[in-house]
Order: sequence, then C-alpha cells, then structure tokens
Amino acid sequence: MDTRTLPAHPRTREPQYQFEVDMALRDGIARLGIMSNQRWRDDPRGLLFILARYKFVAKMLSGKNRVVEIGCADAFGTRVVQQEVRSVTASDFDPVFIADARARMATEGWQCETVVHDILSGPVQGGGFDAAYSLDVFEHIAPEHEDAFVGSIARSVTRTGVAVIGSPSLQSQVYASEGSKAGHVNCKDGNDYRRVMERHFHNVFLFSMNDEVVHTGYTPMAHYLFALCVGPK
Repeated sequence: MDTRTLPAHPRTREPQYQFEVDMALRDGIARLGIMSNQRWRDDPRGLLFILARYKFVAKMLSGKNRVVEIGCADAFGTRVVQQEVRSVTASDFDPVFIADARARMATEGWQCETVVHDILSGPVQGGGFDAAYSLDVFEHIAPEHEDAFVGSIARSVTRTGVAVIGSPSLQSQVYASEGSKAGHVNCKDGNDYRRVMERHFHNVFLFSMNDEVVHTGYTPMAHYLFALCVGPK
C-alpha cells in the first residue's frame, strides 16, 4: 500500500525496528478487508473482540490438518487460525468478500483456498474436513433454516470431526446497534443454542464469552456463545 508518508530514507532510532520499516518499503502496508475496515473505523474494540473469537477457534483446532471456515466474509481473521492448523479453506456465500480476500492474499501472502459457497445448499464441496468453524453467521440464518445450516456443517467434517460455531446471544441484543440487529434474525439463549447443535452432533460443549474473555459462566449473562461440537450424527 501507499508508503509516501514515510521519509525518503527512514532510519529508526532503535535498530531492532529497522526491519519493520524495510518491510513496509519493500512490500507495502498491509490493509484491512472490506468488513474489518469498517469495524476498525467505527468500532476498534469490536475488531479486538472478533479477533479474540478467532483466537479461541485457533486454539481449539490447533494441529488439525484440513479445516473449513463457513462464512469467512473478508477473511481478515482467518490468518489467526492459519497460524495453528495445516490448511484452511475459507468459504462465504458472497463473492464480493471472497474477491477482496483473494486480492489481499495475492499481495500480502497468507494464501489459503477460498470458495464461494452457500452452506444452506449443502456441505462444502470435497467434504472430509477434520474441523469446521463458523463465527457470526448462525444469527443471520432464519430459524426455519437453522437445521440445514448446522446439518451441512456436520456433513462437511469427518465422522470424528469437530466444529466450533459462534453467535451473539439472545440476551446481548438489547445492547446491539440497529444495523447489527437488522441482520440478526436468530439469536438464542444458551439452552436453545445447545439444543440445535445436539440435533446434529453427539457431543456439544457450550462456552460463554464477554468482550474478549471466554469462560464457562452463566449463559444468560453471556454476550456471545460458542458451541464446540464433536462427532456429527
């Protein structure tokens, strides 16, 4: 990206940081994605919370071989998971965001397979993934389609596969912005959220999240819910 704001021959006062300037001059400045750009401009703390969700996924799936992300949007947070697993396939039903993700990968590295796919139409092509994860998508799925959504995720992983599915809680919606609530058509409390997952997985472990902190506390006080699902039915 544009480095014209830098001096002609910048030298850092502490030499251990010079490589960062050299990298910026050589490779340009990395940019945010379409969605993460908006969040960084309007709600910087919100971007921190999103990245914390990706970190939780990365640690839960650490060491997995083939992982698929359902609803990657601009795939800005996908790199966090890439640090911990062997490969990620990033999928989203919107070609605008996939194109943005591909463009940034082409110039900045961190390449991974990307695919335009609507999970409501069925499992991700190829299937057989060791793990799947989906963050901030479930709440956009109408209740009458929630089983198609979770079921397709379950059928995308192996018999011993694991899925991490995260969503804002029902209780959080009184604090949500009007723009956010416009797309949130299916937020649930902890018990109902678990029941949906249990229809498609043999084991479901529920976690609560407040800001960037993940815990096992009282779900009605959770802003965000994680379902760690193991063994598709």
